[in-house]
Amino acid sequence: MFTGIIEAVGTLTAIDRKGDDCRITVATQNLDMSDVKLGDSIATNGVCLTVVHFANDFYQADVSAETLKLTGFADYKNGSKVNLEKAMQVGGRLGGHIVSGHVDGVGEIDTIIDHIDYMEIWVKAPDELAKYIAHKGSITVDGTSLTVNKVDGARFMLWIIPHTVKETVIDTYQSGTRVNLEVDLIARYLERLLLGEKAAQPTSSKITEAFLAEHGYLK
Repeated sequence: MFTGIIEAVGTLTAIDRKGDDCRITVATQNLDMSDVKLGDSIATNGVCLTVVHFANDFYQADVSAETLKLTGFADYKNGSKVNLEKAMQVGGRLGGHIVSGHVDGVGEIDTIIDHIDYMEIWVKAPDELAKYIAHKGSITVDGTSLTVNKVDGARFMLWIIPHTVKETVIDTYQSGTRVNLEVDLIARYLERLLLGEKAAQPTSSKITEAFLAEHGYLK
């Protein structure tokens, strides 16, 4: 598990293809690697990856074909900057929100507006994720825990302070940049809880307006 508080910005220095999979090498820059062990997890642009080889200034991880398909890793190349966060430790501060490192979908940067003391960013999420994105709720963008400041359909807006821009890959964003999105875990559990006993039915069953009305969620 992670917190969405980025510890360092790394750089992809190698992408070695192995059939449909690949192994990446990440130069860790300022990330403290002194307590990292083989098999540890490091969130890399929000994707939980397992360390298979490392030294003081880099680590390697294998990226499956499924991960390449479902995240922005398919777009990355040598020199790409990535947000880095080691798995949180029990007893540590939870400065952001609970992040699993399992990407729900890939969004796209729509609009960036620079203000005097903050940056306004609009992101277009996949339509199927829109129901999980709420005003003042939490969302993870490339591994960074952020607060949703406005929602318009599948688009949502973020206010980013200068410190966050400086300490993450956000300063590399431009219109059209694809970003990894992970919605708030609580929203996913609430959706499942609403199913009640019907959760045991085949996954083809879905929450409908009729189901919500029957259980008093709609008037």
